[in-house]
Amino acid sequence: MTRLEVNRAAEMEVFARVVDLGGFTAAARARGLTPSGVSKLITRLEARLGTRLIHRSTRRLSLTPEGQAFYARAVRILGEMEEAEREASAGAAPRGHLRVNSNVPFGMRYLMPIVPEFLAAHPGVTIDVVLSDTVIDLMEERADVAIRVGPLRDSSLMLRKLGSSRMVVVASPAYLRGHGMPTHPSELVHHQGIGWTFPRIIGGWPFQLEDGVEHHVAPVVARASDGDVARLLALGGVGMARLARFHVGSDIAAGALVPVLEELNPGDCEDIHAVYLGGASPLPARVRAFVDFLASRCRISDHVPVLPDGEC
Repeated sequence: MTRLEVNRAAEMEVFARVVDLGGFTAAARARGLTPSGVSKLITRLEARLGTRLIHRSTRRLSLTPEGQAFYARAVRILGEMEEAEREASAGAAPRGHLRVNSNVPFGMRYLMPIVPEFLAAHPGVTIDVVLSDTVIDLMEERADVAIRVGPLRDSSLMLRKLGSSRMVVVASPAYLRGHGMPTHPSELVHHQGIGWTFPRIIGGWPFQLEDGVEHHVAPVVARASDGDVARLLALGGVGMARLARFHVGSDIAAGALVPVLEELNPGDCEDIHAVYLGGASPLPARVRAFVDFLASRCRISDHVPVLPDGEC
């Protein structure tokens, strides 16, 4: 059988339905087929590819590693095909479902307030928003756009820089009244710090001293899963935290948090990017519209500074 005689798009769609719905029967019902017909189609697909995609048992189905890779690629291809048809028939107007992932602080402060405006401007688009500080794999999670704060590790992603934010060590006035304000980074060893439940590249907080930048950190007494949790712990007087200024700028302005050793702040920044899958195919109109919308709206006020390029 030649490649032209095989309806590969139909195979991919049925396979994706089996995975999404968790079984042959549900996929058959959704596609108007019989369970045996779906089973035979998957068997033919595996025979043509020369590998097993699905482990079958009487109770459940599970993907093989080859099946997981094929599923991720199939979902992307099917999405691009759907988008191509929509663009051809609707004059490239943004349509379809958009999946967006953001870290918690940026998502709560800047993404969620503008989602209603985006949806009102693009009535053909629906959206899923997931807020998590976990760095996701866009293909595996079927996400269209993710907001990343800090260094980017995946060079295969397309990106749009939204701004930069300076880092700052902060503590609550109540904590500083009880523990004192340090005058030198070496004194942090006698203080309490707020760390992370996930690994960080930098082992300490940088401070600009006469002989260069040194890293010091307060011993960790509490760990946070995301920036919002760390901020709340700091506001509660648990200890010191080092966070992006866009995250705590309003707290500093209100006096709820106080910068610590700010005169020794080296001025380092964390870049904020919108990242998305790219490639040779055109960017889906819904993704292009959302990224452009983010770039036009995410300019933050002076007391919570996310800075344009070159100002950090």
